[in-house]
Amino acid sequence: MDNLLSLYPPCEPFNHGFMERDDHRIYFEQCGNPNGKPAVFLHGGPGGGGSTQVRRFFNPDLYHIVIFDQRGCGRSKPHGLLENNTTWDLVEDIEELKQLLGIQKWLVFGGSWGSTLSLAYSQTYPNSVSEMILRGIFMLREKELRWFYQDGASNIYPEAWQYFLEPIPKKERGDLMSAYHRIFNGDDEEKKLNAAIAWSKWEGSTSSLAYRPEMAESFSEPEFALAFALIENHYFVNRGFLKHENQLIESGIDIIRSIPTVIVQGRYDMVCPMTTAWELSQNWPEAELIIAPSSGHTAFEKEISHELIKATNLFAKNV
Repeated sequence: MDNLLSLYPPCEPFNHGFMERDDHRIYFEQCGNPNGKPAVFLHGGPGGGGSTQVRRFFNPDLYHIVIFDQRGCGRSKPHGLLENNTTWDLVEDIEELKQLLGIQKWLVFGGSWGSTLSLAYSQTYPNSVSEMILRGIFMLREKELRWFYQDGASNIYPEAWQYFLEPIPKKERGDLMSAYHRIFNGDDEEKKLNAAIAWSKWEGSTSSLAYRPEMAESFSEPEFALAFALIENHYFVNRGFLKHENQLIESGIDIIRSIPTVIVQGRYDMVCPMTTAWELSQNWPEAELIIAPSSGHTAFEKEISHELIKATNLFAKNV
C-alpha cells in the first residue's frame, strides 16, 4: 500500500487528573484542542492502561482527545484492584467522565477489549456517541477465549505457547484460564507474579504479524503484567459480565445501528481472529468493515494505523 498515513506528532496533555469512583481513582487526560471535536480512547486488555502513543491517531488541531486508564490499571489506583471492576462499572465511568468534562457527545475509539467496551457503552448510552472507530473486534465468546487461551493460536506460536504453559501443572492444562485464575487468587505472591508475566507475555508475543521482541518484553514488565493478567483473567472467567455471549454482537446492534462506524481488522490477527469482525459486520451492514490484508492485531501495524487515522480524519469533518 502506497502513501500510508503516519501517526500525528507527539502531543502533551493540556489537563489531567483523577476521577473518584467507588474505591477507585481513575486517571484521565485531555490532549489536543480543547474546543475541538471530542473523542474518547478506550484501551485494550482489559487492564492494558493508556499509552502516550494513542494520542497520535488524532489530529491534535481538530480533536479534543480524552484518554483514561480503566479501573485498576495504568495510572489509576489502586493498582490491580478487582472489586467493583466489571464491564458495567467501566461503562458508567465513561459516561461519568463525559459529564465531568462537559461533553455532550463524543467519538468513541476502541481496539481489542476497547472494541468490546465501546459496544457495551454505545449500546447503553447511544445518545452519547457521535461515531465509533473499532479495531480488532473481541466479544469474549467461548470460541474466542478458547482460541487464544486453550487451543488455536497455540498452533501458530508454539514456542511462545510453551512459555505460557510453564506455570501450570500438566494435570491442570485442560482448562488453562481456570488454572491461572486459581494462581491469581492464591496466596503465593511470587508464583502469582511469575504467572502474570507468562500470561501477559503470551499476548505481547502474538500481537504483531512479525514477532517483535520489544513488545513481548514490554508486556513482561512486572507492574504492568500483574494488573494486565489479573484483570484480564477476572473479566474472562466471568465472560465479560454479559447477560449472554452474543449480547453485544447480536441483540444490542439495533440500538446503535444508525451510529456511523468504521471497523478496522487485521486479516492475520491471532489475538482476535477476523471471524468475529466478519460476524459483527454481517449483523451490522451499516458499519464499514475495512480489512488490513497484511496485518496482525496491534493498532501500530502500518496498514492498521493508516486506516485508523483515515477514519479519524474522516469523522473530524462531522462537527
